[in-house]
Amino acid sequence: MPPSSATRARTTVFAPRLAALIGTHTGQDVFRLEPDTIGVAGHEVADRILAARRATETERPTFKPLHGRSITRTEASTVTRTIGNDVREALSGPLPKDVDLAGSWPLTGHVFLRDLILGQDPYRLRMLMSRNLELTPKLTWSVIAIGAALPGWPRPSSRLTGLAGRAARATGYQERRYAMGMYRRAAAPVCFTVSTLVANALWLGAPFDDATPNRGIILESLRLLPPSWNILRNASPEYPAMDDRIGERDDVLVLPLLSHRDPALWDDPDTFRPERWDDLDPETTPGYLPFGHSSERCWGRHMVMPLAELLLDLVRGSGLVVDPGQHTGKVPLLGLLGVEDVRLTHPR
Repeated sequence: MPPSSATRARTTVFAPRLAALIGTHTGQDVFRLEPDTIGVAGHEVADRILAARRATETERPTFKPLHGRSITRTEASTVTRTIGNDVREALSGPLPKDVDLAGSWPLTGHVFLRDLILGQDPYRLRMLMSRNLELTPKLTWSVIAIGAALPGWPRPSSRLTGLAGRAARATGYQERRYAMGMYRRAAAPVCFTVSTLVANALWLGAPFDDATPNRGIILESLRLLPPSWNILRNASPEYPAMDDRIGERDDVLVLPLLSHRDPALWDDPDTFRPERWDDLDPETTPGYLPFGHSSERCWGRHMVMPLAELLLDLVRGSGLVVDPGQHTGKVPLLGLLGVEDVRLTHPR
């Protein structure tokens, strides 16, 4: 299906370093990015790199050490299951009615998801979901420090989400700080990622044909604007043995941003074509890594897809459109890749 005239009128502007990566290295497999960093976009090399060993605690995108305290895989798995249960609980009930999703995305979608999943949790926990805390880690830790020190710490209750219930069981200032940090680590990426993914899809492809399924739209959005656009692996002795272009002290940056655009893997790679997923399996398609490698998939993917499809379905059913007057969408250089301001409006 050819892009609509509205879609063709939009230009996606990447931050200079991202634009340089795409313009210089698309279609390459292994290349030097920095004196101590190798970029990998070739799917066969990337597959060997990511299958060689599991990510260390400092390489994980979410569960890095918190306040100097390691997060075990068991704890990370338990916390992920907890927020997963909270998501399923939120989706099992009636959805809010008459919600106006017009406004600037992904912020509007983020606020909707925050309130849908965590709306009954105490304010000192819900405030950790603010996108303003993304501005600087110091601000995040200041808010956490204050929240852990204030009197009136929440008590366990059936009204709380499972994630908040874990926090409510914390005793003492240090444990409360840690519990608040884990609450943000677990919940914020879900809302941030889903709202960003849907905003990206709307920018890249709306308006959509009624017959186009949400699944294909989301998968294609993940291809062109993968929220996790790079996967870091620190220098490791396995890697030079796999490819002599990688030195013993070289860190490796695997780049889905580029493999998702490789003309050797994709027909018409720069065009938003959700129908391509009618015949492709996202779990086995070479070079497609929106949730990481098959040896270590992101634990949150089973939450992200249903939430993204739900949110996209609400937008499609509302009749909202991308502001016809918005012709440029900027993609800043951030860990979570996305168009920073997609304006949804009611049709005129």
